Amino acid sequence: MNLRAAVLGAGSWGTTVASIMSANTPTVIWARDPATANNINERGANDRYLPGLKLNAKLRATGDLEDAVKSADLLVMGVPSKAMRETLAAAREHCRAWIPVISLAKGFEPKTRFRMTQVIEEEMPGHPPGVLTGPNLAREIVQGFAAASVLAMEDEVILRKLKPLFQSSLFRVYTNTDMVGAELGGALKNVIAIAAGMGDGAGAGENTRSAVITRGLAEISRLGVAMGGDPATFAGLAGLGDLMATCTSSLSRNHHVGEELGKGRTVDEIIADMNQVAEGINSSKIVMELADEYSVEMPIAHEVYKVCHEGSTATRAFRGLLRSESGSEADPG
Repeated sequence: MNLRAAVLGAGSWGTTVASIMSANTPTVIWARDPATANNINERGANDRYLPGLKLNAKLRATGDLEDAVKSADLLVMGVPSKAMRETLAAAREHCRAWIPVISLAKGFEPKTRFRMTQVIEEEMPGHPPGVLTGPNLAREIVQGFAAASVLAMEDEVILRKLKPLFQSSLFRVYTNTDMVGAELGGALKNVIAIAAGMGDGAGAGENTRSAVITRGLAEISRLGVAMGGDPATFAGLAGLGDLMATCTSSLSRNHHVGEELGKGRTVDEIIADMNQVAEGINSSKIVMELADEYSVEMPIAHEVYKVCHEGSTATRAFRGLLRSESGSEADPG
């Protein structure tokens, strides 16, 4: 397709998506750090976030936001949720009218509790918003392992036009018009992944992990449906698929946070050692606020929130879950 794409944000996932897209259409990636842009242009690599891996040779990088955005027919937002609004605001004056804006972030805006497409709609009215989400561990995809994702937008015509830009022979993209459910699945699973990681770090065993994933999916689905998502979305790639990958992989940042918590480290200590954002830490607070607002019981998410924000521990979290009464599997809790 003869479309020009701009990807804003050169973290591991933004770089991975840009590398895939560059094989399909002219693509430029904007890096806040000029050294990262130079690394991509001169060595075909992003050694900071994807060390030891080669990117598509056609990908071009820039440290100039205007240069990245001014000629783009499609804008892909690869920045963390907390930086989404400011980056959109900075890009807006250079952006052509009506071009689609696709989010890669899996989180909520801290102050407003908005999903990322809501932030896009507010900052860039008239630009069709969308989200690319699923069980997508960046490093595996750049290495050439097969994977699948979901591109969600409300407009089916635009969906069909954009889908080929994100695909490769080993990266399969499905479409979904349930943008709300797709975004919520990606954001909510990060909190459950911390819980799964806490169990792994504490040596709780695979039975425990399976229970956390399964009951965590129930919590995600209840809140997601209450907020307007389609139940089927949470059983698909944006829900169960993403949850499985994030709760079980050593490449998952949120699982890593949980695992270190399970070993007895504090949140502040863990964050200090990371060079990327684990969205589940901040999302756990927002998720509990949303659960209260929609009157949804989320006991696993509640324990994660207490560990991340109230000084509880992984051991106390699992004791709290064991003390809670279990009933019918269809019941909350």
